[in-house]
Amino acid sequence: MTDPRPARPAGSDAADHEAVRSANLAFYSAFEASDVEAMSALWEHSDRASCVHPGWPVLRGWTAIARSWSAILSGPDRLQVILTDERVVVVGEVGWVTVDENLLGQRQATVTAVNVFTRTTDGWRMVAHHGSAVVARR
Repeated sequence: MTDPRPARPAGSDAADHEAVRSANLAFYSAFEASDVEAMSALWEHSDRASCVHPGWPVLRGWTAIARSWSAILSGPDRLQVILTDERVVVVGEVGWVTVDENLLGQRQATVTAVNVFTRTTDGWRMVAHHGSAVVARR
């Protein structure tokens, strides 16, 4: 049987996968801790950054994204996030994680997310987050 995954390009080794995975986990740690500064440190502060929170329109550019995280993280809801079905892919200077976010707290839900990271001189920085609510099957 042929492996459907593309071959890893040069420089895209297990260390890159672990670094992207660690950056992704840091994102969720900042979210759970409602830590605006930690969240800010994870993101690329550029106009090419984008973010889609479940039910929101796309936010483009770090300024809009920072405002959204400040509002979300300063709100009264505190959520625990249990990650499942995580997949990490790294191709060259870009890595992405697909994952299900199982949110536990006052409201419980599952959100499926794609988190995109880019390699910088300061490590991997998030350049895009897209979360979509998973609707329960009937």
